[in-house]
Amino acid sequence: MGCGFATLAVAAALASAPAHAGRSCEAKKPTPQVIERGMALAAQTSAALDAEHAKSGAQVVALARAGQDLSKYGLRYSHFGWAYKTPEGPWRVAHKLNECGTAVGSLYRQGLGEFFLDDLWRYEAVYAVPAPEVQQRLLAVLQDRDRTRALQHAPYSMVSYAWGRKYQQSNQWALETLALAMEPATVRTREQAQAWLQFKGYEPTPLKLGPLTRMGGRVTAANIAFDDHPNEKRFSDRIETVTVDSVLAWMQRVQLAAAPVVVPKN
Repeated sequence: MGCGFATLAVAAALASAPAHAGRSCEAKKPTPQVIERGMALAAQTSAALDAEHAKSGAQVVALARAGQDLSKYGLRYSHFGWAYKTPEGPWRVAHKLNECGTAVGSLYRQGLGEFFLDDLWRYEAVYAVPAPEVQQRLLAVLQDRDRTRALQHAPYSMVSYAWGRKYQQSNQWALETLALAMEPATVRTREQAQAWLQFKGYEPTPLKLGPLTRMGGRVTAANIAFDDHPNEKRFSDRIETVTVDSVLAWMQRVQLAAAPVVVPKN
């Protein structure tokens, strides 16, 4: 999800560029402490992923960060992308970020340092190792820039409807790209990707957002919209969107990935 307003608190950001997903779009330079803590988390995550690679040969993981406190929604993480090991050795992350202050999102490939270089709410990462076949299919997509961009949809709302096509938030792109990777012969559009996800039993997170929250978000931020949600759900304060927590739980439940691993370990 992209940058937004404090009431929703569903956003995170990169301090080095005006592109955000998982926290508010506050214009401030990173402090030395923020840089140090972000780089430390990146180093810990790199070591954990290298250990997974050495143990099981893992080359692709779902990697998430905690940009803001989402506990009021029962959520722990705000934003995820697909991290993959490059032939040169370092891990890189393919993910979608919102251009802060706009209703547009773009795709990025970044190192772990950039991914965690932010004033995060909690300096904690989580990753899930997909099944070997899932990794192979994802890696083929991630190594092909055209296929990685195939389902990218620029119009952005950080609370976009999980089964809509008008907008696309960050976690939604990552999830739909998984569907593309898994069924390359039949999934060529977002509609087909969502149909596959529904068939596989994915369930989005229903956020309880009342009319005042919805009105405030729409008026104060370009990257928040609710008009793609079905009226019967929107007016009953049920906003169904793609979240990290729901994706990780679903992937484990349907055996597409192992149980999530937290970094650093407690």
